[in-house]
Amino acid sequence: MIDPAALHDTLAPHVGADVPGAVALVARGPEVHVEAVGHLAAGGPPMPRDAIVRISSMTKPVVAAAALLLVDEGVLTLDGPLDDLLPELADRRVLRAVGAELDDTVPARRPLTLRDVLTSRTGHGFVLAPPGTHPVQRAMDELGVAPGPPGVTPRPGPDEWLRRLGTLPLLSQPGERWHYDTPFDVLGVLLARAAGRSLPALLDERVFGPLGMTDTGFHVPAAALPRFATAYAPDGTVTDDPATGAWSREPDFPSGAGGLVSTADDWFAFSEILRAGRLLRRDTVTRMTSDQLDPDQSDGVFLAVGQGWGFGLAVGPQPGRYGWDGGLGTSWATDHTGTGVLLTQVQWDERGPHPVFGDFWAAW
Repeated sequence: MIDPAALHDTLAPHVGADVPGAVALVARGPEVHVEAVGHLAAGGPPMPRDAIVRISSMTKPVVAAAALLLVDEGVLTLDGPLDDLLPELADRRVLRAVGAELDDTVPARRPLTLRDVLTSRTGHGFVLAPPGTHPVQRAMDELGVAPGPPGVTPRPGPDEWLRRLGTLPLLSQPGERWHYDTPFDVLGVLLARAAGRSLPALLDERVFGPLGMTDTGFHVPAAALPRFATAYAPDGTVTDDPATGAWSREPDFPSGAGGLVSTADDWFAFSEILRAGRLLRRDTVTRMTSDQLDPDQSDGVFLAVGQGWGFGLAVGPQPGRYGWDGGLGTSWATDHTGTGVLLTQVQWDERGPHPVFGDFWAAW
């Protein structure tokens, strides 16, 4: 049984200067409850149930699901080379060490595969060192291909972005290490090329349209802007204004790593259809939600203790549980007991998420 009063009491103490508003969804069997508290912006209108928020890295499971649809249909294969579709990433060189100069490399042992991309083991992604520590970090910044929060730094179009990324060596051998974020931007470019249409068009046609996810996309249409929450840093600084910010228009680079906005009900539709095995074949969902990493492959930072990584989402630490979070202030998990979704508009910082997330998941 869901206790709506208890859910409200979990969220309400956190609403104020730190978290202007939040929407939480809890589902247990056929019972679903959505609780909206606070405001769309500090001092603004109330937070509605259908508030639109930036889900950032919760984008990854969506593009992973789209990729697996194409695998189920025979358009893509998990383990075939991607050189034909991603020639910019063919014949890779790999840094001898993460701190090496860019020309201190060895050849890649094999081509990249879709499995490498879906499991974040392409050799691209975050470098776990202070910004600018290593030559490869400085080069990523200069080229505009460094991983980071969406909507902050302008990016070129997909083809030019991939061309720039392809001028850099890999951080590790294909399939060897889990590096966060960038592989899913690569996946977005790959899917557009494989499907012969833009990533937004592909997701609209194959995922959002069929599932009725009418408020999910890479930008917010003008008519929906009154339901779009203002984005904040933990100190209360506005980081994205709904009317003029990065999501008020179609992006030059639709980020498969973190570019989507959504609502609690839209996300529940995605979660439920995935759990029921009606978007993908059941055996495909099983692979997607099973740990694909060897014990020593995680970076030990982005994944919590006991968590593994499937195809585009985290697995565990509780048996049968999977989901993922968004660093701009969102979180989702599903297990055999049901589903939980928490959407806020306050981004995480180096300490992690706001305490409201801990309280929500402890109560869930």
